[in-house]
Amino acid sequence: MYEHGKQPLLSTAKFLKRVARHWLVGFEVLAFGLGSGVIGYHYVAGLSWIDSLLNAAMILGGMGPVDPLKTNDAKIFAACYALFSGLAFIGIVSVLLAPFVHRLLHLVHAGEG
Repeated sequence: MYEHGKQPLLSTAKFLKRVARHWLVGFEVLAFGLGSGVIGYHYVAGLSWIDSLLNAAMILGGMGPVDPLKTNDAKIFAACYALFSGLAFIGIVSVLLAPFVHRLLHLVHAGEG
């Protein structure tokens, strides 16, 4: 997927395509995470669709829950979703930064070898 250190630096157009692919993957993971949170909050916690969306977005964004959860099943779901959201955030940021970090490292080491 990435060029080797001995290969020339990608052209700007190809680099921008790579960045766009990474953003698409990040968006897909975000959409999956938000969708699973909305469905879980709706069916497990019994919240309305709008309240489910709000709670899922707030947890996924790192802000915390909005509505108090009444059942143990809902609390277990919220705990698992919060753990998933934290890892998803780290993963999404890594995917978005990867092309830029690789390009920087490629530029720094281009004259070596």
